[in-house]
Amino acid sequence: MSFAKTILQLRTAFPYLLAGAGGVGVGITLHSRLVNTHLSAMGSSDGQGPAHLHNEQAQPLSLKHKVLDSAAAMTQNFQPVNQIHQHVCGFHFYSGDLSRQVEAHHYCSHLNDEMRQCVIYDSDGSGARLIGVEYIISERLFQTLSEDEKKYWHSHAYEVTSGTLTTPMTDLLPSAAATAAEKMEMSQLVNTYGKTFHLWQVDRGDQLPLGPPQLMMSFTKDGQLRRDLLQDRDTRYGIDSGTKRAERADLVPNAKVAGADGWETSGVAVQLEPRLVKMRMG
Repeated sequence: MSFAKTILQLRTAFPYLLAGAGGVGVGITLHSRLVNTHLSAMGSSDGQGPAHLHNEQAQPLSLKHKVLDSAAAMTQNFQPVNQIHQHVCGFHFYSGDLSRQVEAHHYCSHLNDEMRQCVIYDSDGSGARLIGVEYIISERLFQTLSEDEKKYWHSHAYEVTSGTLTTPMTDLLPSAAATAAEKMEMSQLVNTYGKTFHLWQVDRGDQLPLGPPQLMMSFTKDGQLRRDLLQDRDTRYGIDSGTKRAERADLVPNAKVAGADGWETSGVAVQLEPRLVKMRMG
C-alpha cells in the first residue's frame, strides 16, 4: 500500500458510525479522563511483545497491488507527503503508564516556522507500520494554548539534551557533518512542544490498529526510559546517546512552560475513552 493511501486511510478512520436500535444514529466520541500515572520504567506486566512484531495474519502484498501502487505513483499528486523532509527517532510512553514504552520514527514536514506535522512509524523499514501522528509547535504557540489544552502536550527539552532524540542519517554524509547537522536541528527542537496520538498499539502485539487513539508523552528525566530500548536503538544505528548528550551540552533549554508534562508534578495523567452519544443527523 502506498504511503499516500495509508495517510488517506488514517484521515478517514475517525468519523465512523454505529447503527443504533430503531434506526437511531449512534456515534462514538472521545472524552478525556484523569488517571494516576504508573511510574515504573520496567517492562509492562501485560506480557506485551516487542514493538517490532509484524502482522502474521496478513497476506504479503500481491503483484496486483504492487502494479496499482506503481501506477498511482506516476499518475497522482503527492504534494503533502512529498513535503516530508526529516526523520527523527525517539521514544514515547503511554499517558498514564510509564512502563509502556515504544520506539517512534517520526517523518516530519514544516507547515511554517512554528509548526511541524509528523507521521509516526514503528521502524524505518519498508514494512514499517503507521502507528501515530505528532504535531510539534514552538514555545510561543504553546503559551497561547488554554490550560485545558496544554494537558495534552509534552516538552522535548529532555529528549534533546539527553541525546535520546536523533536524526538518523545515511553513511554518505561524513560523521562530522552529520553531527553538526543533527545538532543544528536539535537546537530548533529543544524548546518545542508536541501533541502525540498513537493508533496502533504494537507494543502489546496487536496485529491491527485496535481501539481508540492513545495519548502519548515524552520522557523528562534520567531513569525513565528503559535502557534496553535505548541500547537496542543505539546499536542498530551505530550511535551512542551518551556521546550525543555531551555534544549537546551547550543546548540549554528555556524554562518549561507551565502546563506541559502535567503528570510529572501531579502524578495524574490524561487518557481518552470512547463513549456512545446520540448521532446528530443534520
